[in-house]
Amino acid sequence: MRIGFDAIPLVSAKTGIGHYTEALAEALARIHIDHQYVLLSPFDFAFPVDGSMPSNLSKLYFPVRSIFRKWWLVGLPSMLQISPFDVFHGTNYCIPVFSPCPTVVTVHDLSLFNQSQTHEDENVKRGKRRIPLMMRRATRIIAPSEWTRREIIEHFQIREDLIRVIQEAARSGMRPLDASECVEVLTRHRIDGSYLLYVGTIEPRKNLPLLLRAFDELRRTTEHRPQLVIAGGKGWKYEEVFRLVDELKIGEMVRFLGYVEDRDLPALYSQAAAFLYPSLYEGFGLPPLEAMACGAPVIVSNAASLPEVVGEAGMLHDPGDHRALAAMIARLFGESGLRDRLVRAGLERARLFSWDRAARETQALYDEVFELSRRRP
Repeated sequence: MRIGFDAIPLVSAKTGIGHYTEALAEALARIHIDHQYVLLSPFDFAFPVDGSMPSNLSKLYFPVRSIFRKWWLVGLPSMLQISPFDVFHGTNYCIPVFSPCPTVVTVHDLSLFNQSQTHEDENVKRGKRRIPLMMRRATRIIAPSEWTRREIIEHFQIREDLIRVIQEAARSGMRPLDASECVEVLTRHRIDGSYLLYVGTIEPRKNLPLLLRAFDELRRTTEHRPQLVIAGGKGWKYEEVFRLVDELKIGEMVRFLGYVEDRDLPALYSQAAAFLYPSLYEGFGLPPLEAMACGAPVIVSNAASLPEVVGEAGMLHDPGDHRALAAMIARLFGESGLRDRLVRAGLERARLFSWDRAARETQALYDEVFELSRRRP
């Protein structure tokens, strides 16, 4: 079987969907050696050429981008027809409306519909036009969590049997590191002493203003003086975050690292006093899972899918209550044995999620849609 992937999430600096695309494709190719997996894009992108990827995983770059719409309407359908491909997987919400082969689409979340105020207006308009069409044209839909699956069913009245929940996992490099292994990374990022960590894009949905207010509350009402490290690039509507840092006068204790390369994340996670993720809405929530896999105690909001991912291995707070978050951080610093219990529970929890399992479940879905296409005209 020959399966094509949407590789556009790999073109620029990778965030969650890019990590998903890369990790899933690599696991599929490594496990299912009799199939061919091809990453397709109208933009060129870096791809490992040192033999680290399986030989049955490759890329195909075809520059039909003078008008980007031509890729989905003309360029990609033509590639799927000419090659040909048996299945196409849209890893980032999109598939060709008119596809010559059966399609699978991953819908990571419905934030454009349920949290539209946290997105740019143009992206909301485009997504609200495109995503319902993609889901109705796809042969099958992948949701990363039960939360997202239920939202798809309720919001779009999609039949339950057309949606599969296939959970993501921490990447293979995410593991606990000794302090000696982290010195170079921490020194390079000018991090010294105890610190709290957030990893993710700076955008409204991530609820960073609440995190900053909780950090300020912690410093004003307790003796604890950790640094706050924010690792992530600027997304959209990020200006409020920087204004609030100035307003609260906490700039000297807040370290913005910008986008951080994947190779630095295990060290940042491993040495963090706590990983904080107060997001208002997540379809899955990969950073908390990777933080747990690296041995960081996690404190997350109790919103959307995050309780489903973290389970009882982390502390959960109301995403609208900065004082509750500050109190949990203070408790983590002050309560004997709590941090060690959370670290152990987090490591055990992270082991329940596996890219190998995700790959097997995804390939089973490809097999299903391929058989359906053979039985139907």
